[in-house]
Amino acid sequence: MDKLRAMEVFVTTVDAGSFASAATALDISAVMVGKYIHALETQLGARLLERTTRRHRLTEIGAAYLERCRDVLASVHTADGIADALRALPQGTLRVTAPVSFGAHRLTPVIGDYIAAHTQVKVELSLNDRVVDLAEEGFDCGVRMSRTLDDRLIARPLATSRMFAVASPGWVERHGMPAHPSELEAHPLLGFAVWGPNHVWRFTRGEEVVNVPVRGRFSANNGQALLSAAVAGIGVVMQADALLAPAIAAGHVVPLLPDWDLPMRPVHIVRLPEARPSAKLRSFIDFVVARLG
Repeated sequence: MDKLRAMEVFVTTVDAGSFASAATALDISAVMVGKYIHALETQLGARLLERTTRRHRLTEIGAAYLERCRDVLASVHTADGIADALRALPQGTLRVTAPVSFGAHRLTPVIGDYIAAHTQVKVELSLNDRVVDLAEEGFDCGVRMSRTLDDRLIARPLATSRMFAVASPGWVERHGMPAHPSELEAHPLLGFAVWGPNHVWRFTRGEEVVNVPVRGRFSANNGQALLSAAVAGIGVVMQADALLAPAIAAGHVVPLLPDWDLPMRPVHIVRLPEARPSAKLRSFIDFVVARLG
């Protein structure tokens, strides 16, 4: 038996004055009204209503139980109202995960604008270059920079990320500007540990493809650390435009092999397949797509 439903039927029956009137109000049969009342009485082990052929009246236990039922149903309606309000108005805490460089340089300014526009929302941003399980780790949404996505997630595309190979002006002065990707094999390349130990940089120009193995003696699992190493002249780094663009604009590093292309990286914002996502989640994703899509 659905006890909340049975309580609702009991209260409606008392207020309506008869099984037939309650049945009309609830859009069920009078027989079903009687079954709900009987089920409650059986569970409680006491009569709630004294019935005659024309009317019914509350027993002493029924009167006391009626007031508690009203309290319970009112609490349920209040809870439903709170849930509806949370879905209608962006509010509460939103947990977001993103790759380190993208999150720090591209997403964080957008989050600043979002929380300024939605003053009832608090955003917790977690930056990590590994693939985070949204459900397992309790995140509302995340940014993915990958050609393959979990098909169980709802994904919306953002602007594609470009990759650059860069080095410091001092490095270029010492070693010269390479004219062909194969020339990089003679120099230390800074490895991004997240991509694995046998990673290669794939350069393309028209139909020509050149794979350059990464054989440097320094690697890190953080793009900012690799950029700092490149600025210090330790070697050549390949990272995404989100991280490198400010350093290039400031002259801290210079792009190498500008006539060659490195792989583009699709970027998506993803969420779990919830049928009715909250207002804070819907509004945040729409906001990010509008700014970074």
